[in-house]
Amino acid sequence: MDSHQTISATAVSLCLLLCICMTNGELQRFIEPAKSDGSVSFITIGDWGRRGDYNQSVVAYQMGRVGEKIGLDFVVSTGDNFYDNGLFNEHDPNFKESFSNIYTAPSLQKQWYSVLGNHDYRGDAEAQLSSVLREIDSRWTCLRSFIVDAELVEIFFVDTTPFVKEYYTEEDGHTYDWRAVPSRNSYVKYLLRDVEASLKKSKATWKIVVGHHAMRSIGHHGNTVELVEELLPIMKENGVDLYMNGHDHCLEHISDEDSPIQFLTSGAGSKAWRGDVDPTTNNPKSVRFYYDGQGFMSARFTHSDAEIVFYNVFGEVLHKWVTSKELLHSSV
Repeated sequence: MDSHQTISATAVSLCLLLCICMTNGELQRFIEPAKSDGSVSFITIGDWGRRGDYNQSVVAYQMGRVGEKIGLDFVVSTGDNFYDNGLFNEHDPNFKESFSNIYTAPSLQKQWYSVLGNHDYRGDAEAQLSSVLREIDSRWTCLRSFIVDAELVEIFFVDTTPFVKEYYTEEDGHTYDWRAVPSRNSYVKYLLRDVEASLKKSKATWKIVVGHHAMRSIGHHGNTVELVEELLPIMKENGVDLYMNGHDHCLEHISDEDSPIQFLTSGAGSKAWRGDVDPTTNNPKSVRFYYDGQGFMSARFTHSDAEIVFYNVFGEVLHKWVTSKELLHSSV
């Protein structure tokens, strides 16, 4: 197995020891210890898996440079991990061709925590959850919904594709792997219950929710109504600070108008959609940043401060947002 396909045996053993399988409907939890200085740094990337095409390889190179600079702890993937229709099984060569062979920088040899996107559901969704992929590349961790506990930061990964009612209709024009979702309403009901319970228990300084679909976006897909109606109220009631997503192939930072929540889109890992903006949702009061090219986002947290940075395909800083916990929650 190539060196870039594995992390050290010690790290693998540690990850297995620190992975706590939750029962009774609670979300599975993975532990990522903070650095000795108390900080946590990660990169968020979405909508990427195209065998290096559409500048995926170039974005990956810049991710490696930034990862080294910020002392990367892990990577967050917001879904649509493999195009066009996910993986066809757990031995699909697209896994290596779009992941292992692309993200080869030394700084990116950390755990990748991924959710499924709608394109992933169009293939064999179960394949991306399989332990076989972790045997091929031990960085890969993909579940439907789970938690990454990084001490001062807790990240709640939510499987958002089953929320979208359009995907259950013939009008959508695609077929989805609903084997684990026999009933949309029941699946969403119990998932919301588990997310709410986990958020209420959280003592983390910073609470982040990650999903594939956007809640607030001025891009091609725009706001996901089902998430706004069903998940957003739970986030507001439980002190969530940030929501990170992909789906729209762009980079965005939008502030909520009646809560401290910041909506951050990082869905520009490969193919981007130039000029595809919905003018009806482009509110200059809440839209802090929008970029319709390729790129990614980094995040760094301490107990008091957060720094979010968006980069383009050349590694240039497009937008930087720095806030304190106190400032963020006093701004509304």
